[in-house]
Amino acid sequence: LLFLCVCTSELERKLRANDREYNFSFQYATNAIKTNKYNFFTFLPLNLFEQFQRIANAYFLFLLVLQVIPQISSLSWFTTVVPLVLVLTVTAAKDATDDISKHQLSNLFPVIRLRSEKWMDVQVGDIIKLENNQFVTADLLLLSSSEPLNLVYIETAELDGETNLKVRQALPVTGDLGEDIEKLADFNGEVRCEPPNNRLDRFTGTLTFAGQKYPLDNEKILLRGCTLRNTDWCFGLVLFGGPETKLMQNCGKSTFKRTSIDRLMNILVLCIFGFLAFMCTILAIGNLFWEVNEGSQFTVFLPRQNDNKAAFSAFLTFWSYVIILNTVVPISLYVSVEIIRLGNSFYIDWDRKMYYGRKDTPAEARTTTLNEELGQIKYIFSDKTGTLTQNIMVFNKCSINGKTYGDVYDYTGQRLEVTEVKRVDFSFNRLADPRFMFHDHALVEAVKLENPEVHAFFRLLALCHTVMAEEKREGEIYYQAQSPDEGALVTAARNFGFVFRSRTPDSVSIVEMGQQCSYELLAILDFNNVRKRMSVIVRSPEGKLSLYCKGADTIIYERLDQSCSKLMEVTTEHLNEFAGDGLRTLALAYKDLDEEYFNQWKQRHHEVSTALDGREEKLDELYEEIEKDLLLLGATAIEDKLQDGVPQTIEQLSKADIKIWVLTGDKQETAENIGYSCNLLREEMNEVFTVSGNSPEDVKEELRSEKVLKNTFLPQQNKSSLNHFLSDLVNGEYGLVINGHSLAYALEHSLEQEFLKTACMCKAVICCRVTPLQKAQVVELVKKYKKAVTLAIGDGANDVSMIKAAHIGVGISGQEGMQAVLSSDYSFAQFRFLQRLLLVHGRWSYLRMCKFLRYFFYKNFTFTFVHFWYAFFCGFSAQLGLEMSYWTAVNTFFVLGSLGMYFAVTFTMYSNGMFLMVPPAFPFIGTAQNSLSQPNVWLTILLTSILCVLPVVTYRFLFIQLCPTINEKVQVRQAKATPPPPPRRTRIRRTSSRRSGYAFSHAQGYGDLVTSGRFLRRPAVSRSSGFTNIGRTTTGFSPMGRSAGYSPTGRPQNTKAPDVEVTSLQMYRTFRDPAL
Repeated sequence: LLFLCVCTSELERKLRANDREYNFSFQYATNAIKTNKYNFFTFLPLNLFEQFQRIANAYFLFLLVLQVIPQISSLSWFTTVVPLVLVLTVTAAKDATDDISKHQLSNLFPVIRLRSEKWMDVQVGDIIKLENNQFVTADLLLLSSSEPLNLVYIETAELDGETNLKVRQALPVTGDLGEDIEKLADFNGEVRCEPPNNRLDRFTGTLTFAGQKYPLDNEKILLRGCTLRNTDWCFGLVLFGGPETKLMQNCGKSTFKRTSIDRLMNILVLCIFGFLAFMCTILAIGNLFWEVNEGSQFTVFLPRQNDNKAAFSAFLTFWSYVIILNTVVPISLYVSVEIIRLGNSFYIDWDRKMYYGRKDTPAEARTTTLNEELGQIKYIFSDKTGTLTQNIMVFNKCSINGKTYGDVYDYTGQRLEVTEVKRVDFSFNRLADPRFMFHDHALVEAVKLENPEVHAFFRLLALCHTVMAEEKREGEIYYQAQSPDEGALVTAARNFGFVFRSRTPDSVSIVEMGQQCSYELLAILDFNNVRKRMSVIVRSPEGKLSLYCKGADTIIYERLDQSCSKLMEVTTEHLNEFAGDGLRTLALAYKDLDEEYFNQWKQRHHEVSTALDGREEKLDELYEEIEKDLLLLGATAIEDKLQDGVPQTIEQLSKADIKIWVLTGDKQETAENIGYSCNLLREEMNEVFTVSGNSPEDVKEELRSEKVLKNTFLPQQNKSSLNHFLSDLVNGEYGLVINGHSLAYALEHSLEQEFLKTACMCKAVICCRVTPLQKAQVVELVKKYKKAVTLAIGDGANDVSMIKAAHIGVGISGQEGMQAVLSSDYSFAQFRFLQRLLLVHGRWSYLRMCKFLRYFFYKNFTFTFVHFWYAFFCGFSAQLGLEMSYWTAVNTFFVLGSLGMYFAVTFTMYSNGMFLMVPPAFPFIGTAQNSLSQPNVWLTILLTSILCVLPVVTYRFLFIQLCPTINEKVQVRQAKATPPPPPRRTRIRRTSSRRSGYAFSHAQGYGDLVTSGRFLRRPAVSRSSGFTNIGRTTTGFSPMGRSAGYSPTGRPQNTKAPDVEVTSLQMYRTFRDPAL
C-alpha cells in the first residue's frame, strides 16, 4: 500500500535515528512504492476506461447499444460483441502481463534490518544493514562500513548509467559505530536536510550528534538504485523512502511520443466518422422520399401500419445504416498496426549489419511505436564525444611553460608521423602503464632532468582529480575515473614518474620519481557544468599549502594573474594548434596559499557547508574568492579518434536531405576540426559562418549580417505562422558555428527566431561549449517552429535531456555508461549504424505501414460501398447485401494470410542484404504525403467502387425505363386506372324478422291479377342488360331479400318498384333455372 500523505509544504526534513514514534508524527512516506497501475479490484474498470478512450472502441460500444434495439438493428448483436471483446481482451491481457511483472518487482526485495524484512517495511529513521552486491534499499546516510576509513564502493549504473565504481565515505563520528549492534541501536543522531527532490548530484543537510553539528553532502549519501560493490557490509540511516527517494523523484512521466502515422490515422478515423454520418444521412433522406412517393404502392409486398410516418421511418433508417455500414470504421486497425510495428522491431533487433562484434552489442529497438517515423527524419542532433568519436582518450600532446611536447621533427624541421618514430621507453619507471604510448623523447628527458615546471605540471595531474585507484597486485594499478579525460591525464602522469597510488578522505598518496609522498587533502572544489573547472587544496610533506586547478582554457584564463600575460599568448597559440588537430584541451594553473588566509577561508567554508539555505551559491562564492590570481603551468591535448565509418555515414545522410547539427561541450576549434574530419563541414562550402558575440546586440548583428540572408526572400507573416516561411532553399551550401555563450543569447525569446532562420538555411550547424540544458533547448526550438521530425543521438548522461526532447532518441552504448541508452528509443554501439537504421529500416517500416493502411482502408470501403449501393435497390430498407458470416470468414482469412505472406516474402527478400542503399533513388522526407495522404489513393478507392457498380446502375436506371417488366406495367396501369365508386352498404335483416311462405297466405294477395296476365311489361334495360352485376352483393337482387312490395311487417308500400323487382326476380330465376 502506498501512502501519499506527505506534507506538501515541507521545507526541510527532520528525523531522528531509531525513533519511529517521533518520525511518524511527520507522516513521511514509507518505503513501499507503486510502479504498477492496477490492483485486483481496479484492473477491470481502469483498463476498460483507458481502452474506451480510443474513439474506435467507444464507437463500437455505442454501436452495440444500437443493435439491441429491434426497431433499428437488422444485425445480431454478437456481430459487434465478438470483435469488440476480442480487441479488448487482447489489449487487457497485454496490460495485465506488464503490470503483474511490475507489481512483483516493486517491493519484494529483502533487506537486512537486524532481521530479514521486505523493502516496503522500511521506514524513515530506521538503521539498516546492506551486504555486498545488494541494491541500496532507500536513500541512506552512510554510518559505517567494513572498509578502512569507512569507505564504500557503489555502482550507479541503474541510477545514472555510469558503470565505473564511485566511492562514498561516512563521517568519522558515525564510522566509530562500526557493526556494534548495541551502539547502532543507541544511536540517536538528528538529521536536518533538504526536502525530497530529484537532484541526483546534490544533497545538503546536517547531523546533530552529541551536541555537535556535522555537514552532510552527496559524498555521504547512498541513493536507492545503487549497488554495493567490493564492500562486505555497511550500515545506513534511512532519510527518504519509497516515492520520496531521488530515484523515484526522477521517474516522472516521460513524454508520450507519437508518430505522424498515428496522427494521420486519428485524422482519418475522424474523417471516416464524418463520411459514415454523411452516407447514413443520404440513405435516410432516400428512405424519406421513398416512403412518401413509393411506399404506399408496395403495401402488398411490404405491409405497414396506417399510422407510419415517413420522417420517423427515416430516423430509424439512419441508425440502422449506422449499424450496417459500421465496417467502414476500422476497429481492428490499432491492433493490426501494433502487430506490424512489433514485426518491424524484430527486423531491427535481428539485423546482423547493426551488430558490433567487438563488444557483443546488437542493435535494440527499445520501443515498437516509432519504427515508421525513422523514415521521416529531417534533423539529426548529435553529440560529438563518444558519438562521432570513440571516447577512448589518449594523452597526445602538451604545452609546459611555453614549450610544446608531442610532435617529433626531423633535422630539417619537418614534422614526422608517429608511425615513423620509436616509442618512448618508460623502463625507468617500474609503475608505468605498458599500454601507454608516447613518441616525443624530449618530454621524458625534461622529467629526468628535474625541470621544475615539468614536475609541477605532472604533480598537478597526479593530485587534482577524483580518480580511485585499485592495486590488486604489487605494481598493477587500475584506475576508476568518472570521465575518460581524467583517466588519461592520471595515466600520463603515472608514466612520466608521478604515480597516483591511493587516497583517503584526508590524504593523497603518490610516488614522485620513485619516492613515496603523502599530501594532506584539505579541500576539493569539485567540477560541474557551470564551473567547468576543478581545484584541490593540498599540503605537501614539507608543509607548503598549494591550490591546483584544471579546466577549460577560457575559464582558467579569466582567473590568471596579470604576470602570466606573455605565457598566455604563447599557450593560446599552442591551444589553437591542438584544437586544429582535433584534440581536446585543458589549461592547468596553480597558486600558493597563505596559512592564515586559508584557515579563515576554511572556517567560512565549514560554516557554509553546514548551512541549509543557499549552500550551493555560497560555496560558489567561496570558490571564486580563492580561485584567482593563478599562475599558468600549461595545457594538455587529448586525442579522441573518430569512429569507423562516420564520414561516410554523414555523407549518405546529407544526400538524403537530412540536416545534422552537432551539439558538443568541446571548444570551438576542436569542434570545427572534427566537423571537417567527418565531412560535416567541407572545403567546397560557400562559407562557414561563426557567431561569437558577447552580448545580445552583437549576436543579433552577426546573425543578420550573414550573407546567406541577403539573397533569400522571406515574406513577413505573423509569429504563429513562422514555420510556413522558414525556407531551407538557398543558393549554395553554408555552415554555421556558434559557441556556448553566444548560443545562450541566441536562445532568448527575442533572438530565437533569428537564430533559427539562419541555422535552418545552413547545411550543417555546430554548437560548441553548450550545456545539457542548451542541447534540449535547441531541439525544442526546432520542434516548435519547424514542425519537422527530429532525432537526437548521444552516449552520455549529459545527452539525456536532448534524447528525451527529440521525437526519436538514439543511445550509443559507449564509454560513458548506459544512461543515454536507458533513456533512448533505439540503441546500438556505433554511429555508422544510424545510416542503416534510417535509410533502410526507417524506409521499409514506413512503406510497409503505408501499404497495409492503404489495403486496410480499401478493403473496408469496398465492402461498405456494397451495402451503400444496395440500398438504392431495396427501397432504403436497411437490408443486408451480403451474408455476414461469409464476409467475416473471408475477411479474417485473407487479412491474416496476406499479412503473414507479406512478412515472409519481405524477410526473404530483404534480410539477406539484397537491397542496395541508393539514397537519391527514393525520397525520404514528406513521404507521408506521397504514400498515404496523396489524393490518388482515395481516388483509386472511389473509382474502383464506381466502376464495379456502374454497369448495374446503368442497367437498373436506364434499361428499366425502356423495357419495364410485367409487374411494373401492371403497377403503372393500376396507378393510372380510375378508382371504382365506393360500394353501398347492404341492409342486413335480423333472423327473427324473416317469415316463411306460409305466412303470406293469411292475407289477401294478387292471385287474380296474376292469372289475368295484366302485370306483364317490358323489363327495364338499365337493370337487366348484360347482367353485369350478377354475383355481386347489391340491394334488391338477393333471392333471400325482402318480397316485392312488402315491408318487413307485411304491409304494402305505395311505390312503383314492385313490378320491376318482380320482373327482375323472375328473370334472375329464369337465368339460374332455364326450366322456369
